[in-house]
Amino acid sequence: MAVIARTSSPAVSDRRRPTPDIILFVAMVVLSALGVLMIYSASRNRLDALGLDPSSEMVDQAIFVAVGLVLFFVASLVDYREWRDLVPFIYIVTLIGLGAVFLFEPGTARAQRWIPIGSYQLQPAEFAKIAVILVLASVLVPAREEGMSWRRLIQALLVVAIPVVLIYLEPDLGTMLVFAFIALVMLFVGGTTLRQLAVLLAASGAGVLAIWRLELLRPYQIERLQSVFNPSSADPLGAAYNRIQSEIAIGSGGFFGKGLFLGTQTNLDYVPAQTTDFIFTAVGEQLGFVGGALVLLAYGVIMWRLLVIAGNARDRFGVLVVGGIAAMFAFHVYVNIGMTVGIAPVTGLPLPFMSAGGSTFVTMAFSLGIANSVWLRRSPVPGETYIV
Repeated sequence: MAVIARTSSPAVSDRRRPTPDIILFVAMVVLSALGVLMIYSASRNRLDALGLDPSSEMVDQAIFVAVGLVLFFVASLVDYREWRDLVPFIYIVTLIGLGAVFLFEPGTARAQRWIPIGSYQLQPAEFAKIAVILVLASVLVPAREEGMSWRRLIQALLVVAIPVVLIYLEPDLGTMLVFAFIALVMLFVGGTTLRQLAVLLAASGAGVLAIWRLELLRPYQIERLQSVFNPSSADPLGAAYNRIQSEIAIGSGGFFGKGLFLGTQTNLDYVPAQTTDFIFTAVGEQLGFVGGALVLLAYGVIMWRLLVIAGNARDRFGVLVVGGIAAMFAFHVYVNIGMTVGIAPVTGLPLPFMSAGGSTFVTMAFSLGIANSVWLRRSPVPGETYIV
């Protein structure tokens, strides 16, 4: 165990007692409130046409927001270093949860990802993201002193590979890619050498080629990829339909948008899964370029705060955990918004804090709570000695 003297950054040097990251919390609350509003705007006409309460999906999401905020505060109060002692238990429970989905009937004809609990659907793959971040951080912490040996690198890859295989069987290509990106970022932060990184990238490229050649992807997954890289070959009423409708909705919003509740694509239910995977189209059509830019700004603020928190973490475990959380958020935001504007394949990844769904929301809120815990336990005194 090394003892390192480190001077706090100017951002925290004038604080004798660490305070919560208010900016991070406000950005999360703003996105959550806007998400509830967009879900209502995108679901009210459809629910009313079905003879249901037009506000029911909004109310469900508001409940998830309340639960998520509670979990944010709980995670903030718990010392993040306590999670390291629970890593074996967390990993085992995660694998059990991922395996349990196969005991139930598929939620759709294509996917088997949920565990039904009353009228709600629990998605273990969402909780697995933060679990794997904690486990992987614990595995990589010793690499600071020992160096990133090939043995530790393989151990880290195995930690990620087992849940990825289970998620592949569901199947859930989008979540698989999230795990891959988290692992890549955390390995880089953890001290992977350029040679090791080059080998990993080469192996990943070979793996992608093998998956493609061996036709291990489902036909609809291949069609979705082709609709991005070769749009002219895509069926506009099939694999490319979601992308085309989402681009029409966002494009029709113009600079300032059509106005709240005035979007024709949204009101007439042209965009599939608009309250979940394509919630950003409701923002683009109703609030226009300005509204979409403000949403991106809010996500940028969250990313900025996560990087600041990682830079001021008291120990290596905190740096790695927050680095993994930042990678998870960045990938979700890029892929989700990217697929609505046609620069990323449709993978079913939700937009953090805005897409309808409880599993995703509480996972993301809990993750930011852990990051806030790291911030609360940073060194408040300039020049304090850290144990890392």
